[in-house]
Amino acid sequence: MTQRARRRVTTRRPGRRPTRRPARRPVRRPRGRAARRRARERALTRLAVAALLLASLVALARAYPVATVTVGVLAVAAATLVLLVRTGRLDLLGAAGPRRDVSHTLAALQHMTGTQFEHAVADLARQDPAVRCATVSGGANDRGLDVLVVLRDGRRIAVQCKRYAEGNRVGAPAIYTANGTYRAYHRCDQAVIVTTSRFTRDAEVANASLPEPLRLIDGRRLARWLGGGAPPWA
Repeated sequence: MTQRARRRVTTRRPGRRPTRRPARRPVRRPRGRAARRRARERALTRLAVAALLLASLVALARAYPVATVTVGVLAVAAATLVLLVRTGRLDLLGAAGPRRDVSHTLAALQHMTGTQFEHAVADLARQDPAVRCATVSGGANDRGLDVLVVLRDGRRIAVQCKRYAEGNRVGAPAIYTANGTYRAYHRCDQAVIVTTSRFTRDAEVANASLPEPLRLIDGRRLARWLGGGAPPWA
C-alpha cells in the first residue's frame, strides 16, 4: 500500500464517504481570431444601426420636410447659443455671473469688488472687434490669470486685474508672478496687468528688465481705454 493510499484510509470516517471537491476548469482566454471576429461583429452591428438611423432620418425628411428643416434649424441655433454662452460672449440669465455695466468710469471701477472688476475688464475687452472671447478665470490660486482674452488671430492674452485704491500700488511681486506663469502655465503669448491705481518704481524697473516686458495698464491708461482708446494688445 502506497503512502497516498494509507493517508486516504486514515482520514476516512466510519459511515461517511469522503467528499471530493469539484475540479476547477481553467479559465480560457479568448483567442486572437475569436477576439477579432467579435470586434468585427460589433463594428458591423454599429454600422447597421447607424445605417438604419440614417435611413429613418431620410424617410422622415421625405415624409415631413417642413418639420425636419425646422428641427434642424432649432438644433443649429441651440448649438450656437451654447457656444456663445461657453465662450463668454453671451450672458444668458446671469449664467456668467452678476450683470455688469460696461459704461462705468474709473471711479466706478474703484468702488467695485475684485470679482466685479474682473468681469468689467472682460466686458471692456469684448468691445474690441479683434477679440474672439474673454473669459473670467480668476479666483484662489489663479496663478496670475484673472481674464483670458483670445484674439481672432489666435493669440492668447493673460490679463491680471488689480483693483487697488489710489494710495495702494502694484509692486514687483505681481510682475514676477505674471511673467513666470503666463507662458509656461497658461500657454499665453502676452501678459497684461490692469490696475485702477499705479505701479511702484520697483515694479516698473523689474518689468523693464524682462526680455519681453509685460503691458502695464495703470489708472490713467485704463481711463483712456474706457474712453475708447486702444486696448493693451493693439
